This record gives sequence, structure tokens and C-alpha cells, in this order.
Amino acid sequence: MQEYDVVMIGAGHNALVCAAYLLKAGYSVLLLEKQPFPGGGSTTEELMPEAAPGFKFNPCAIDHIFVHLGPVVQELELSKYGLEYLFCDPVVFCPHPDGKYFLAHGSVEKTCAEIARYSVRDAKKYAEFIDFWQRVIGALTAVFNAPPNSLLDIAGNFDRAKLNDLLSLLGSPTEIVDVIRTMFTSPLDNINEYFDEEFLKAPLARLAAELSTPPSQKNMAVGSIMMALRHNPGMARPKGGTGALTQALVNLVHDLGGTILTEQEVQRVLVDDQRAVGVRVANGQEYRAKRGVISSIDAKRVFLQLMESAEVDAANDRLRERLDRRIVNHNEAILKIDCALSEAPRFEHHHHRDDYLMGSVLIADSVEQVELAHTDPEMGRIPLDDPSMYMVVPTMRDPSMAPNGQHTLWIEYFAPYQIAGANGTGLKGTGWTEELKDKVADRVLSKLAEYAPNVKDAIIARHIESPPELESRLGMLKGNYYHLDMTFDQMMFFRPLPELANYKTPIAGLYLTGAGTHPGGSISGMPGRNCAHVFLQNQHPVVQSLKNVSDSLASTTKSLFGLS
Repeated sequence: MQEYDVVMIGAGHNALVCAAYLLKAGYSVLLLEKQPFPGGGSTTEELMPEAAPGFKFNPCAIDHIFVHLGPVVQELELSKYGLEYLFCDPVVFCPHPDGKYFLAHGSVEKTCAEIARYSVRDAKKYAEFIDFWQRVIGALTAVFNAPPNSLLDIAGNFDRAKLNDLLSLLGSPTEIVDVIRTMFTSPLDNINEYFDEEFLKAPLARLAAELSTPPSQKNMAVGSIMMALRHNPGMARPKGGTGALTQALVNLVHDLGGTILTEQEVQRVLVDDQRAVGVRVANGQEYRAKRGVISSIDAKRVFLQLMESAEVDAANDRLRERLDRRIVNHNEAILKIDCALSEAPRFEHHHHRDDYLMGSVLIADSVEQVELAHTDPEMGRIPLDDPSMYMVVPTMRDPSMAPNGQHTLWIEYFAPYQIAGANGTGLKGTGWTEELKDKVADRVLSKLAEYAPNVKDAIIARHIESPPELESRLGMLKGNYYHLDMTFDQMMFFRPLPELANYKTPIAGLYLTGAGTHPGGSISGMPGRNCAHVFLQNQHPVVQSLKNVSDSLASTTKSLFGLS
């Protein structure tokens, strides 16, 4: 029987980040990954080696934004381990049916100049809109980079700039209440408050809905940060694809003496006297953990599938029912389309330039279209009448991902996990079949061809993954790539439940990290870093607490008084 200080379930990017911090602190760490390679949703693969040799694809994550709001890349010195980020500019291109288009640069000023070609008023309001949400981001960043229940750590993250952002939002009592009211509105309410033009409102609504809720969803106005973030800190991709981030983390973990075992599916968390002491994998092998077990898979699977009911009930007799019934996820998932192309799409009706394809390309004709793209899946319907999509041509920024002169195409299309009226049929009883996913992909690509007519003839090969296939490959419950919804009721100290929100669980020695923990999904490494912080604090609570106080006071003092 093999023994380590820490055994980790999963080897996605958050698990690798967490492991790196623990290894740097001197603990031995084993990561167990069920797939043939680490990375989870952060991989780059040759999905079609026979039909499209030399084409590299990102099956899941592609645009890295949130990772630049935290210190993970710098603290772990990932550039030394092969990571190089390529920032995108322009960051967004969205053609409109009437010939207008929204083109956003990294620069807010350049973006306003683009908007002013069609509406001087909306250009002026765009600067105000971005200014407000970037101040919100400054305040939120301090919260994202700390355990949600640790006020001391959060306070220590407020440097002078973030403190100024917070104070600028907190004016008179009336202004404070108005900011709170804004947060309780929907992205659409907020967008309509600022803008007149549909060519601008539709892509802003589409990006706000990337938190996987309709633009009309109340309490989700914070989704508007998704555009503001593309200006600052900006949007980037690792050179060589998302998998380059994973590879840098793997290189670091190995360099620090960590162990990563693949094709090792954990089937049971071992508990002894109400304490997690290890895991058992599918072949019966057991790995013991002297200090703790850390899971990067969602809490529902951990407690409802990987543990004996009696062991969970002994620690908290309400937890299993609360996980089963209190956490209610929507039916929206992703149908993923990857294509190898002989040439890049050409948006010939919108003054095409290749640099328009550097960043995110949105097909968002109207706010109504975007709304239906989310409400239809919730009802089990596939929004095929007029598809909206998020697409990327990764090779426009990084030509190394395809043979010379050729390109790859990445398309994210919202679709239901469970198709209405199809229960019990298709893959996992969801109604999804090979024939259906091909039909949906055909319609999505036909919609894209209305804007870029050359795209159909340019397709060399394509790879389509339906929601239940995504679930099977990555273990994401019902294909939810955020593990659980990113709605306000399941964020920060509510994520995944208040009693589990600070990465600790009622089972001693069992911790949670990953997308299902604060601050949520996306490529950030923050859940991994924050979880490592909590774990280390638990090992030496008094010493660590004193160090945290000292560090927080020192950080705040330096920032406020400009000390170096």
C-alpha cells in the first residue's frame, strides 16, 4: 500500500495548482487522474489524427482571462516550465445582419472609436459601462483570491488600486444602495440602461450569458464583467493551446517531486473514524493519505457516489439530502464542434480582415436570439431555428496549432443535456444520438456560413461532442462545465453549500477544490490556490494564522503608504 501526505482526486488545472503549492510547502502529493493524461478540461489534443493530422484542438477551455486576475502564474513561475501567453487584440468580433459589426480592441478608447462609427452616444456610454464594471472587478478580485470565509485574507488582498475601486463604488448611502440594486438586476436590464443599438447590445448580452444563464436572469448583472475583463486584464491563450498550461503545471509538479498517475479512476474515499485516510481506485489499489484527501471533482459526486452513506451521515446527517436537493443545476450544457480548415473563415459582408479573428467571434444577431439560446435548452429544446454561437479561430493567433496555412475552428453551442420528450433514449437516456448531434452541427455551421460563406468548403474534418459525451469524458455532472451553476445563490460562501464553502468538509481530512468551489469555473487556478491555503492553515493553525495576519498587515501597509 502506497502512502503520501496528500492524495488528490483528479489532475485538472486546479488540482495541479493546489498540488504545486503543497509540494512547495514540503508535503508529498499524489494526483490520480481517470483519463490517459492530466488536464481535465484544460487540454490540447489531436482529436482527428487520421482525418486531420497535425491539427491541434482545445476540446474545452480556450480563452484564458481569470488566471490573469490572480498570482498563480507568477508565484509558481510557470514561465520557467514552458508557459508562454499570447494576448489577443482585437478581443471580440461580432457581425450584425444589417452589415454593422462590433469590434472590440484591448483598448477601451479604440473600441469606443469603432462603436462611434454607428452611434456616438453608445460609444460614450460604453466607456462609462466598462469603467463601472472594471471597478467592480477590482473589488471582486480581492475576494476571488482568498477563501470565501476568510475576511482577513480578503482584506489583505486589497492593495491601493483595489481599495480605490471599492471606495469609488461606495459613495453616499444612496449610491451604495444603487450599486447593490444594479447587482440584483439582470445583464439585460443593465445593458438596456446604457445602450440603444442592437449590434452592440447583442454581443454584450452573449458574453454576459457566458456564466451560463439567460441575459434576462435577475441577480446576474455581474455577468457584464465578461466584456470588461477582455479590456483588463485582457484575454490570452497559451502558446501551443490550453494544454500548454497543464504541461507547465505537470512539469512543475514533477520537478517538485509530486506523482501523477493516469487511468486511475477513484471509486471510493476511504474513511476511518470519521476521517478521510485515502482512496481506492477501480482496480482495487488503495492509496493512503497521512494528512488529507483533496477532491477536484464536484461535491455531489464525492459525497453521493464516492462515499458510504453511513459515513457521510455520521458526519452530517443532512448533507446528502442537501447536496441532492438543495443544489439545483439547469439543463443547459455545451455541444462542442471542432473543425480542421483548409482556410480561415472570411466574413466577406463585414469588411473582412484576418485580425478580426484574433479574439472571440460571436454570432449574436439580437438579444432575443441570445435569450432563446439559453431559455430553450433549459426547457429541453435545441435552439436550431436561429443558432447563436461563440467561436474562435485559434490558429489566427497561434499558427503552430495547424499545418502551414491551414486553421482550426472552435465552436461552443449551448444545447440541452436532457432533450424534452426523449427520456430513456439515446446516450445515457438523454435523447442525444450520433445522428442528432450531426444534424445540430450541420445547422450551426450553416448559420456560420451565412456570415462566412467559405467555411463549409474549407472543412477538412470535424469532431463533435454532445453534452453526455462531455460528461462521460470529463466526469462533469450532466455536462455542466462549471460543475454547478454560476448563479448568485451558488457563488462565494454559498458554493457549493455554505457548510462546504471554505474548501473543508464535515469529514476530517477531506477537502474540495475545482470549479465547484469558490470562485467557480473558468481557467483561473484560484480554487486550487485557495484550497492549498486552507489546507496549510489547518496543518499549523496558530503559526499559519499569525503569518497570515503579518502578511496581510504588511501588504496593506505597503499598498496604502506606497512602501516598496
